[in-house]
Amino acid sequence: MNGLTLMAVVIVCLWLGYHFYGRWLEKTWGIDPNAKTPAALRNDGKDYQPASRLSVFAHQFTSITGAGPVTGPIIAAMFGWLPALLWIIIGGIFFGAVQDFTALYASVRNGGKSMGMIIEQYVGRFGRQLFLAFCWLFTLLVIAAFADMIAATFNGFTKTGEQNMPNAAAASISMIYIVGAVIFGLFQKYVKPSSGLQLAVGIAMMIAMLAMGIAWPIYADADTWRVVVFLYAFAASVMPMWILKQPRDFLSMFLLFGMIIAGVVGVFVTNPTINMPAFVGWEVKGLDLFPILFVTIACGAISGFHSLVSSGTSSKTVSNEKDMLKVGYGAMVLESLLAVLALCVAGAAAAADGTPAAGTPFQIFSRGVAGFFEMFGVPAYAATVFMTMCVSALALTSLDAVARIGRMSFQELFSVDDMEHAEGWRKLLCNVYFSTFLTLAFGFLLTKIGYANIWPLFGSANQLLSALVLSTLCVFLKVTGRSNKMIFPPLIIMLCVTFTALVQRLIAMVKAISNAAAVTIPAGETTWGAVFIANGLQLILAVLLIVLGLNIVFHSFKAYKNAEHNSEAKV
Repeated sequence: MNGLTLMAVVIVCLWLGYHFYGRWLEKTWGIDPNAKTPAALRNDGKDYQPASRLSVFAHQFTSITGAGPVTGPIIAAMFGWLPALLWIIIGGIFFGAVQDFTALYASVRNGGKSMGMIIEQYVGRFGRQLFLAFCWLFTLLVIAAFADMIAATFNGFTKTGEQNMPNAAAASISMIYIVGAVIFGLFQKYVKPSSGLQLAVGIAMMIAMLAMGIAWPIYADADTWRVVVFLYAFAASVMPMWILKQPRDFLSMFLLFGMIIAGVVGVFVTNPTINMPAFVGWEVKGLDLFPILFVTIACGAISGFHSLVSSGTSSKTVSNEKDMLKVGYGAMVLESLLAVLALCVAGAAAAADGTPAAGTPFQIFSRGVAGFFEMFGVPAYAATVFMTMCVSALALTSLDAVARIGRMSFQELFSVDDMEHAEGWRKLLCNVYFSTFLTLAFGFLLTKIGYANIWPLFGSANQLLSALVLSTLCVFLKVTGRSNKMIFPPLIIMLCVTFTALVQRLIAMVKAISNAAAVTIPAGETTWGAVFIANGLQLILAVLLIVLGLNIVFHSFKAYKNAEHNSEAKV
């Protein structure tokens, strides 16, 4: 198989999925272009803020496009490129895009409520509490995984202590981007430029910031960057959306679009050969294709985290209901394209005999796309810096979104309708600054486990979250008199996949701890402490996630059974 054919087929499939299936969903459920959205009705200048279609799309796309679309497909290619490709296409069109669009749709039609509040309305308050607890635990995993990965990416020194200029330059650009985002946010709010002027200024700023970062790299180790990244996450979580989060997402969009366009054009121009085998087997390295493939490729196919972005932040900035399909369904389809691009790059980088390329998924992807930039005349150093910056942007834009969502989930978990007369401890826990600090503190603790160790549990929890969201959306669609038959296939499949994966992960961690308890080092000290840090915390989280997940599924199906079709006036 050659890359050109594969990429052409995927583009056609994704376009058909958006044009026909996405628009069919929109027509089936109905939209009102003249209705006032929550952004307009509840405009508070902080979380609720009307934004242009391009700005909301940029926020949704950059927030959901984290490390997953690059990491997942390259790792899952151990089963062969064909199973990964089929899951990305089918999952993206019929699973992920449907979930993202429906979550956004349900939230906009319910006053911009987050998924937890929607669950309270359609499943019950206890179901809401369970879901919010699940979401908060899940966000801790995401924060820890992405923060650890970003710190490693920004590390300005190699293992031998030598300076790493591409990493240092990418770190410098990222810091400049944060300052530039605030300036651009003030520009958007007070100058109120046209879409064309925003594009022109945004592109000019991006080029200037790239040049400045390359000229003045910042050298610091991973531990230092880990602290800086968490300080940034704190600021992004408590500051109004318009002054930092939205403009940074808008500017980051140019980076990600540039990376995707260069990659796709590079594939069409060079027409690389996909050297890896189409199918390796049902079991590879002791891992079964089911369920590992489906939890390894989350972003790019279906990701529960996306629903938190759709209902937690994007729904509060949509200015017209007709933008929802482009934001919800369209952003997911574009992410699926990025996932296939990563698969093509990894396939082309493999040796002629099918041996995978050496390095981490990010290194493989960065080298491949940087090579395409060099083909277009971009200097090798600049291409490497750009790709390193893109990799960090993928994770950084998701990190600041999930920090905000984690803070909001924690607040909603302890909030009551009458907060003015609530107990002192409840007011403290719901305080924006305290809830953000507590969330990030636990996330920082989990970084001690390490990104590589967190990822498997994160993937399983992420996919379980999608199943929980889909079960709630089934209730929402039934109660509001809308067709929900398209939700059941992804719901049932993801429930089977995720509970199987979580149980397997739990068993593996128990075995690891049991084996370590019997091993001693020459001095007679056990390795228990180190192994518990790596596996014990994950074991506790895995058990909590399974228990919470089972309870949420039970209450959702109970609510679905008791709900009457069209029992609520259409919202």
